[in-house]
Amino acid sequence: MLPLRNAALWRTLSVLLLLIVLAAMLAPPGWFGSSADRLLQFTHADKLLHGAIFVVLAAWFAGLFERRRYLALAIWLTVFGVLVEGCQFLVDYRTADWLDIAANSLGILLGLSLALAGLGGWGRWFEDWYSRRTQH
Repeated sequence: MLPLRNAALWRTLSVLLLLIVLAAMLAPPGWFGSSADRLLQFTHADKLLHGAIFVVLAAWFAGLFERRRYLALAIWLTVFGVLVEGCQFLVDYRTADWLDIAANSLGILLGLSLALAGLGGWGRWFEDWYSRRTQH
């Protein structure tokens, strides 16, 4: 992890983010309301959603870890995505799909690409900005 002043807070927020993602991906149909259900009726909407979620996860973690850890992040996020699909397989109201894992992986690649393009390390930037803001 980057040398962040609030490392414990970032770790806690990271665990909460992963739990929210897991809960959302295991939520029964209708949990998000009828609008969300209608959105998922569109062709490949589920795959786009999987990809977008993993872009956010990859960008989040890339903001908290050094570049040299990005390969490990990619592996761990891929494992998380596979575990989510395994959990979806275990409930009768969700379906596990290899294409979801592919969408997750593409999202991870895109998120880490954004990090390499300049978004990485945002946690340090945020803490520096917040520290300057609260000192005035």
